[in-house]
Amino acid sequence: MLKHLCSIRSVAAACVVLAAPFAHAQKTYDPGVSDTEIRLGQTTPYSGPLSAYGTFGRAGVAYFSKINAEGGVNGRKLTLLTVDDGFSPPKTVEQTRKLIERDEVFFLFAPVGTATNLAVQKYLNAKKIPQLFLQSGIPHWNDPANFPYSMSGLPNYATEVKAFTRYIIANKPDARIAILYQNDDFGKEYLKGLKENLGATAEKMLVGAASFEVTDPTITSQIISLQASGADTLLLAATQKQTAQALRQAYDMSWRPLTLIAFPAVSIGRTFVPAGIEASKGIIASSVFVDPSDPAKRDDPDYRAYAAFMDKYYPEGDKLDGLNVAAFVEGQLVVEVLRRCGNMLTRENVMKQAANLKDVKAAMLMRGVTVNTSPTNYNMFKVVQPVTFNGKFMAPIGGLVGE
Repeated sequence: MLKHLCSIRSVAAACVVLAAPFAHAQKTYDPGVSDTEIRLGQTTPYSGPLSAYGTFGRAGVAYFSKINAEGGVNGRKLTLLTVDDGFSPPKTVEQTRKLIERDEVFFLFAPVGTATNLAVQKYLNAKKIPQLFLQSGIPHWNDPANFPYSMSGLPNYATEVKAFTRYIIANKPDARIAILYQNDDFGKEYLKGLKENLGATAEKMLVGAASFEVTDPTITSQIISLQASGADTLLLAATQKQTAQALRQAYDMSWRPLTLIAFPAVSIGRTFVPAGIEASKGIIASSVFVDPSDPAKRDDPDYRAYAAFMDKYYPEGDKLDGLNVAAFVEGQLVVEVLRRCGNMLTRENVMKQAANLKDVKAAMLMRGVTVNTSPTNYNMFKVVQPVTFNGKFMAPIGGLVGE
């Protein structure tokens, strides 16, 4: 009897040992995932004052089409349900709830906007649903202790403001600075960062500040006021429409300050052409993305891959639009995260993989720029590259500037 019992135990133990690798290889899915599909959601302003950013969503859908044509990720096709929120936070809340509760998406991929993402952050984190590679760069997103399911896909605005301040002090130490900023968390971050980086000299150097609402038809009165402040340096913390208006207005008034613009506004087709090339030439910005307008990049493998993607999967899109470059880069990053997840496709594992990216290089990131994250630091980009518009493309100036 004892011998028979030992035999049973031995067989049972052997079964456990044999089952262990099988259990490890088992597929584990959260909602939005099956053996054949991974379904993601996104909110983007296809209408409203920032409808120009709709191309980011369309380029994202196109990139997923490319991945699917190549076999998907670990054999699964990607579906991106990208919906219009009109850049209205209440609409974002409504659309996000539909994506989660009706469409049962796996997680939110690269939703656009600061105020809009803030409106749903608590909801998504309470449900433990990733708000992954969201398109906003306020430092608030780097808070894994309190919001472990929210991670930005853009450089931290604080890093850019630091780069701007260093440039001003190095090239114009006696500058009289004015700032035009969007009246929300995005714009206010630049005002706050400028004051912090100027330190004790802020009271003397910062001579003017004016805000605007994204729904304002023009910013003419603000530019007139800032010129009257006596400023010889202008920081524009705005998106494309108001940046173009400000550049044009200042030029028409024969005001020629040293002008720096926030990277969300950097676009030749959507900012500099509407403002006028002559009004835009010489502006200072920063970036982590290769400028597709740079003729020196035409033979670069990264550019060739990007151009081939646009030609085949998004031919109606503008290859020179930085928003399409951003979508191309973010697409590569989410594919890398999903690839690393393997068959453990849970929301928790998605964030685990996203929070452990080491020196990841995506096509169309600038030389020296890689993606690095950790469980305690969600800032993907630790450096930015200062650039200037030379009338044809964004040319790098100086070296990389870090946190």
